[in-house]
Amino acid sequence: MREDHDDLFTEDLLSAPETDEGLVDELFEGDRVVHPPPTPASKFRKGLGKALMLTGVLMGLFVLLYAVDLIVSAGDVPRGVTVAGIDVGGLTHKEAESKLRRELEPRLIEPVRVRAGDVRTVLYPTSSGLGLDWPQTLGRAGHQPLSPYTRLMSFFTSREVGVVTWTDAPKLEKAVSDLAATKLNRPPVEGNITFQPIAGTDGGVVPAAVEPRNGQTLADLKEAVTAITDGWLSDDGVELKVNVAPVKATSPGVHAALVKIVVPAVAKPLLIRGEGKDATLKPDVIAGSFQFAARDDGNLEVRIDQGKLRAVAQPQLKETETDGADAQIVFVGDRPAVQPSKDARKVNWDLTFSSLTSTLAKSEERELKAVYDASSPAVSTEAANVLGINEVIGEFTTSGLSGPAMTNVQALAARVSGSIVKPNERFSLGARSGPRTADAGYVPAPVNEDGTGPVVVGGGVSQLATTLYNAAYLAGLADGGHLEHDNYLDRYPVGRDAKAINTDGSPVDLQIVNDAPTGIAIQAIPANGSVTVRIWGTKRFSVQSVAGERHSYVPQPVQMGSGPGCVPDPGAAGFSTSDTRVLVDVVTGTEVRRETRNATYSPRAAIICA
Repeated sequence: MREDHDDLFTEDLLSAPETDEGLVDELFEGDRVVHPPPTPASKFRKGLGKALMLTGVLMGLFVLLYAVDLIVSAGDVPRGVTVAGIDVGGLTHKEAESKLRRELEPRLIEPVRVRAGDVRTVLYPTSSGLGLDWPQTLGRAGHQPLSPYTRLMSFFTSREVGVVTWTDAPKLEKAVSDLAATKLNRPPVEGNITFQPIAGTDGGVVPAAVEPRNGQTLADLKEAVTAITDGWLSDDGVELKVNVAPVKATSPGVHAALVKIVVPAVAKPLLIRGEGKDATLKPDVIAGSFQFAARDDGNLEVRIDQGKLRAVAQPQLKETETDGADAQIVFVGDRPAVQPSKDARKVNWDLTFSSLTSTLAKSEERELKAVYDASSPAVSTEAANVLGINEVIGEFTTSGLSGPAMTNVQALAARVSGSIVKPNERFSLGARSGPRTADAGYVPAPVNEDGTGPVVVGGGVSQLATTLYNAAYLAGLADGGHLEHDNYLDRYPVGRDAKAINTDGSPVDLQIVNDAPTGIAIQAIPANGSVTVRIWGTKRFSVQSVAGERHSYVPQPVQMGSGPGCVPDPGAAGFSTSDTRVLVDVVTGTEVRRETRNATYSPRAAIICA
């Protein structure tokens, strides 16, 4: 037995761990070997060994996994890579391109949403020179990273590389320019109010607001092209910068004017009560008189054009008005008689419309009362009777009239005859005759009384002007201003002619001043190719005319003409002369004064027809 124990003991000693001193301490208890408790040093050695062993195992496992991950993903798109939000990480380049084409290509033909100010529109990529560069896009993804950390973090993060687009720059610039011209750019629209007629009603209308809208223009074409190039694939679309042209009125300001003023104003007709007859202004007429103007404070100013309302109401009230008329001299049995004057009675529209705005705001009692004004004529019957118009004080006749020239003289004579000129007043032939138009009875005729010169409307009326001038000359009345003819016509006394029309048809005025203490009346009588003018009044003077010598002659030039329209004309030389009027008092027989007027006539060309 002992021997056996000895053997066991020996074996235990040989296998027992060494202590720090290289000794093995054991205790024997009967037949058992009892080891002593481990020391701190022995525990540390044991734990360190296990840690190193575990670390080695883990590192080996990591190296193995890294190698497997590197081998498995060699040549693929790095893990965690997205293109335009599409995950292509871990795919081969071919698979990635296929996936991108499948998911992105539909977006390439979809309209690009464009925002510019308050405009929302679209741009079509295929027709605007926009596309995707697939190789360059996948090239941005790069290659498999070798860094273990990067590969590890790719399991938990993603990396957006974006897309690479290709652009046909000229095509895109034109597309953006066209888009700006047709959709983005617009002028400002001020707030306004419009009216639509109501079918089946008598003048009914519906007012509607026109919303104010700022104007805008694309700020910069190049910048817009860049923004679209960079962001046309974005889910949010592209926003372009614009320059804004603001308006004055606001939407609340427009609607306030609509509701408070316009809607009540056109709800019903407006009645204007005249004396004996009424006028009705229908809603569409009232609407047509409105004018709207935007104000700086955002409100819409409402104005009413009273002239438009008057134009509709006045014809309806015409029967309630009376036209005034000055007293005139009429010739009965070749004697002057006074045609009585008439007082005028007209609607005073300013006073009538004084409460227009407040009346239009009412829903009931929408009536105005017509206010009338009475006015006296410039020449009353009493005034005409005391003017002393009782005898002929000057008379003159010219002849040689025919054809359309006679028609024009008759039209002018009808307007001149019966005119009364009070003391110290001025008579104007141009003002009395009015516009010489076809509507007034004038016809085309040669401008000169002898049938020469260009054809104009009213041609030949200078014959009446010369006749009137000579009648006033012989009556001793003052010359208020006139012009002689350009060329002398031998049908008139030299130096005593007056023209009423230029060769281009424009009028020339003749004026006579009544410097007598009594009134005068003018009588014009065209008949049988002649025209006579008589001046009636109270005779003061007998008049003598002294013609001056002709001098400073200018020979007439010669012109050659041809064709069926050529009219031979001997022409006339130009010259200068004078005329002196001698005024003699009819009561005393003494000379009162002498008045000399110089006149110069241009030569008139002689025409020889080939």
